[in-house]
Amino acid sequence: MRILVVEDEAAIARGLRFNFEQEGYQVDLAGDGATALNLHRDASPQFDLIVLDLMLPEMSGYETCRKLRQVDIEIPVLALTARTLAEDKAQAFDCGVDQYLTKPFALPELLSRVRNLLDRRRRSMESAPATRPVEDVVRFGNVCVDFGRFELTNGDQVYSLTTREQELLRYFLRHDDVVLSRSRLQSDVWRDSADITSRSIDNFVMRLRKMIEVDPANPRHLISIRGTGYRFIREPDGPAGE
Repeated sequence: MRILVVEDEAAIARGLRFNFEQEGYQVDLAGDGATALNLHRDASPQFDLIVLDLMLPEMSGYETCRKLRQVDIEIPVLALTARTLAEDKAQAFDCGVDQYLTKPFALPELLSRVRNLLDRRRRSMESAPATRPVEDVVRFGNVCVDFGRFELTNGDQVYSLTTREQELLRYFLRHDDVVLSRSRLQSDVWRDSADITSRSIDNFVMRLRKMIEVDPANPRHLISIRGTGYRFIREPDGPAGE
């Protein structure tokens, strides 16, 4: 498995490479966001995981992750950062990171998180479940979603989507009319991040409802399934309701 470490402090980067190589992984280093994006674009074979510092020169780790998610929503990203505030963590998850670990960190915990993310990546690539493909521009009801622009239009209203909102909406579209539990959403969209709770998932759904529903209090597309999770209906029939 191949890991890209994006870290501008050379001593930390070398230490991470040494420990990951001891685990048998192939490791590449990037000292800034632009280099990381170029390496990801040109990588052959592709990277299986990105370990990303958030405080990078010129282009922050947040912006690096946003740009990465515009071209690759599948690769796991582990934020490894000295930023400890709750708002830093929330912003990182909105940009599309899968897990968040603060410096200084315990090496066994870091290696465990890396193993879990890589195992999940391996299982995902092996299983490759058949799901409905989602094109770059999707229309349903009065809604038009331009995934390339991270933009959703509903009538005259235009909304900008965060990376995670876009990933969640893509997932719902791929699983049209399927009951999805909160645990499945956490597993598949948030890659089992320990920092995401059921309440966090509910908040993301409420944000999507405000964008796509005529009446968010009586949704027709994003239906709650009591005690379980949600069901997305691309072309609903009948009256609105929970």
